[in-house]
Amino acid sequence: MSTSADAAPELPELRWSSAPLEDLGTLVVVHSPDDETIRAAGLARPQGAEPDVAAIGRLLEQQMDTFERLDPATADREMNPLPTDRGAVAEAVAAYAAGDLTAFDALAVAQPGPEFRQRVWAALREVPAGETVSYGELAVMAGRPQAHRAAASACAHNQVGFAVPCHRVILADGSIGGYGFGGVGIKRALLAREGVHL
Repeated sequence: MSTSADAAPELPELRWSSAPLEDLGTLVVVHSPDDETIRAAGLARPQGAEPDVAAIGRLLEQQMDTFERLDPATADREMNPLPTDRGAVAEAVAAYAAGDLTAFDALAVAQPGPEFRQRVWAALREVPAGETVSYGELAVMAGRPQAHRAAASACAHNQVGFAVPCHRVILADGSIGGYGFGGVGIKRALLAREGVHL
């Protein structure tokens, strides 16, 4: 029989920070306040005439649904409904929106996934702003040169866009593929923001 002393300690609620990102939408980053680790990131884009806050709320609900499906321990923390502008992650969100393309580079990230995806995501963090790699090159960087499709799949399952910059991965012919965060249009705009025009 377990007692309350045997129960896992209750962790602080997840928090989120946001900043408008030019005409692309609102950058929203979910993080754990106890360790300043980014757990999810995305771009909230209003649909029709809805206000930005509705788009942010929809994105946060989607992210929590993903946590419940893929990372129940993180979902158990629940989400504090109020944004925060304090701490390293909040400062990085503001800095990135202001043009510091390296703002997320030193922050910890965590997302669930098998070993090879973790290697791909780690390799993605080594691709600096203003540069691109192909899916094949990314597979090489992750240690499995023939696994370009698995590398593309890792991009498609990346929940930590911006901090794990899958928008910097392009097709071998130099065009933008549809795998990963935001679709072709968003990837093109983020690359242009970094000085890469494809």
